[in-house]
Amino acid sequence: MLTTLRKTLCAAAIAGAAGGSAHAAAPMTLQDYLALDGPAPQQHIAYGSAPSQFAELYKPAGPGPFPVVILIHGGCWTVHFGGIKQMRNVAGALIKNGIAVWNVEYRRVDEEGGGYPGMYQDVATAVDRLKQEAAAHQLDLTRVVAMGHSAGGHLAQWAASRHKLPQSSPVYRAAPLPIPQVISLGGLADLRNEEALIKSSCERDMVQLAGVPSAARPDVFSDTSPAELLPAGVRTVLVTGELDTVSPVRVAQDYARRASAAGDAAEVVVLPNASHYDEVAASSPAWKLVYAEIRKALGLP
Repeated sequence: MLTTLRKTLCAAAIAGAAGGSAHAAAPMTLQDYLALDGPAPQQHIAYGSAPSQFAELYKPAGPGPFPVVILIHGGCWTVHFGGIKQMRNVAGALIKNGIAVWNVEYRRVDEEGGGYPGMYQDVATAVDRLKQEAAAHQLDLTRVVAMGHSAGGHLAQWAASRHKLPQSSPVYRAAPLPIPQVISLGGLADLRNEEALIKSSCERDMVQLAGVPSAARPDVFSDTSPAELLPAGVRTVLVTGELDTVSPVRVAQDYARRASAAGDAAEVVVLPNASHYDEVAASSPAWKLVYAEIRKALGLP
């Protein structure tokens, strides 16, 4: 019922934004997505020595403190399908509206040190680095939301849930930055139950994302899949394009049901006539709806 209602409201909003027709704009393609770009960040901050261990800080004009969106790009966990460059598009839109952005890069599965555990260690280190940077850059860490796209949806949901990790895990970090709200854009966060989809959509073998079992870690999903960390006390909004074939609507609905059954707040927003890529383009009619969810998560009017 909730998904149906949100889909109807979204269709009306998109129709208004597009001049009266919900089908005025063609869904974005992979090539459209790869062409996305945005303004350069104010700061490039390394959190490690590898080329992909950095984050980009975007700050709005004027005095802070500023609410913060942590952006985590997708690309099927590989270097071949874009990444941080594409997320600069929404970063540029957010800073125009008084919202700071922490745009995270990380080592992917086909980079040295990527995969498990390096990719997760990178995301954890990058996210926690915000605690060091907040005072100098007037960042309000009481108003923070993590937003990830596709593979980045998985990592954003993981970042918000990692306070549930066992201390024995190689990806455990003490006192992680609290992230009470997550927006997952076409995310693939249930590694166990979506293993076949991840293989068909992204050509990723689960060993690349979750490592190999061992006596100390017999279940490889226990510290890599956000679905295994439920309940995490996190509100998750799962935004997905009606025409998404990489992470179909069913994926968001299944995750929301599982999270809700565990006691967490979760809801699905379906973007009419949208693909897997419209949700990360500030030029897309769908962006108005994504932006509304960001403002709601940050407690902005």
